[in-house]
Amino acid sequence: MKIAWIKYDKESNFEKLEELGFNIVKLHNLEELDNTDQKIDELIRKDYNTIVITNQVAGYSENIIDKYSKMENIRIIIV
Repeated sequence: MKIAWIKYDKESNFEKLEELGFNIVKLHNLEELDNTDQKIDELIRKDYNTIVITNQVAGYSENIIDKYSKMENIRIIIV
């Protein structure tokens, strides 16, 4: 099982997860936030099957419900 976390760079409280070795994907600006779905697709292509997304970042995704929720082998978790 491969797990990735996607967060906006200015969000805090992820230092401990980074220390534990989790893959934290940081989106640094509005353009990167607008490309959230592309980042999720990239992680899926890299065989990540669990992707945790902060609530703020999830608001920029157009495919969380329509596409990713229908994929049986992919789990999207919004925190």
